[in-house]
Amino acid sequence: MTYQITYRNISQALYLSLRQDPFYIELENSIAGEPDARREAMLTYFDYSMTEGQKYGELYLPDGESFGASIWSKPINGLLAKQILREKKAFIRQHLGEPTLKKYSDIIEFMSQSAKDIVPTGSWYLSIVGIAPQFQGQGLGRALVKPILDKADKMRIPSYAETFTPRNRNFYNRLGYQEVGSFIEPVIGAEYWIMLREPLAGAAL
Repeated sequence: MTYQITYRNISQALYLSLRQDPFYIELENSIAGEPDARREAMLTYFDYSMTEGQKYGELYLPDGESFGASIWSKPINGLLAKQILREKKAFIRQHLGEPTLKKYSDIIEFMSQSAKDIVPTGSWYLSIVGIAPQFQGQGLGRALVKPILDKADKMRIPSYAETFTPRNRNFYNRLGYQEVGSFIEPVIGAEYWIMLREPLAGAAL
């Protein structure tokens, strides 16, 4: 079955923004086919992530613009959590392939276990944020996450992010995130950092 992309322009922005990230490099390189086919598969991955965030977490898209997005996961337990995971794995298997699913599952399992003991229960997870390269350096990244951070602050909910890109740590620091751990992910063979942000009471970013 062909996947119908809903947010093609924004998926392209995320792909261009994150194509040098070791996690996404690993996924794309594991997809069978020619470069154009692998790229299209990654666009479906970003689009699926946005629709998943919109349904089960938070999705922030700038009004009338397609330069980027932020996608957030919220804690979900029980049968619904198992259903979401089954749906995600079925999607990856069908549209990115079994080898990609294996790598994705192994990476996510390691990262989830690493975060379990250092991230507070109930935290929101900033799973994806990206801006098309031509729009970077204009303060738009902060604009993509601030509305959701404001919501989390009002509800007194912490949030966290993970990054394989050292320069992104400064971006997260400016938003109030602090490094709480670093690990070498064994499938990718690269270091990544876990960044935690406690809710700010009455503070303007």
